[in-house]
Amino acid sequence: MLRVLVAQIGVGVVLAVVLWNIYGNVVGYSALLGSLVCVIPNAFLALRLAVPRRVPGAEALVQAAYIGELGKLALTVLFFSLVFTLVKPLSAAALFAGFIATQMVTLAGLLMQRGQEQDTRHSNGS
Repeated sequence: MLRVLVAQIGVGVVLAVVLWNIYGNVVGYSALLGSLVCVIPNAFLALRLAVPRRVPGAEALVQAAYIGELGKLALTVLFFSLVFTLVKPLSAAALFAGFIATQMVTLAGLLMQRGQEQDTRHSNGS
């Protein structure tokens, strides 16, 4: 989980710097804010799943995941609302580009993990 969060931050910062240099300040900080709108709720979910629970077991893990996902969704809505109401001027296209690019890191991480699992199942040492 930590590697995905670090990769998301890296992608967000690189995208923001590139857009900042090409299109200027507003586009750059808008992309960075979009990335943060993605990373912070994802970090909340990761913490919910990683923190030890008082009651061990699958049921407690499912409950933590459920609460984590609800919190992630609520934080995402809250942060988008705050950005759109408080940040002026704002480039909505860059904001969503930063959010989507950062979110794609999660998908890429899941696909890479799936690929690694398939590689280990197919390599039986023969």
